Amino acid sequence: MTRTPHTVDEAELRDALHHVGLRVTAPRLAVLTSLAGHPHADADAVFQDVRTDLPGTSVQAVYNVLGDLSAAGLLRRIEPAGSPARYERRVDDNHHHLVCRGCGAIEDVDCTVGAAPCLAPSSTHGFTIDEAEVTFWGLCPTCASAAPTSATTPKESE
Repeated sequence: MTRTPHTVDEAELRDALHHVGLRVTAPRLAVLTSLAGHPHADADAVFQDVRTDLPGTSVQAVYNVLGDLSAAGLLRRIEPAGSPARYERRVDDNHHHLVCRGCGAIEDVDCTVGAAPCLAPSSTHGFTIDEAEVTFWGLCPTCASAAPTSATTPKESE
């Protein structure tokens, strides 16, 4: 992950941690800051970014922070098939994701219809549904332009 400068309001991060009952620590602030600039990063990428500012931080510490922040509702963990878990700070809505089959790039896409849960199953089997998670798969523009056309279009004769 290439480190890019991003501005984050540290007071806002501190308030968010306090609001969910978590202590403010340097690793928690560093993880939240990293994900502000790199949404959909996996734990290893977050660790590499955090280690730049906090060289003594262990990979286990980053995993623990990611787990704590996810459990507290400050991060959303997504798990695209065939990919390591990814984390993002966009947690206050029921958005979905586009995933590139070529390079693994992930983009947010707003709900397809209305507010959460924006999709309704044909049967709830008695469940109270509060969220829908959809992953759209395809090729990003870069991968699509590099792919042979036969790989992206279904066969007509079958």
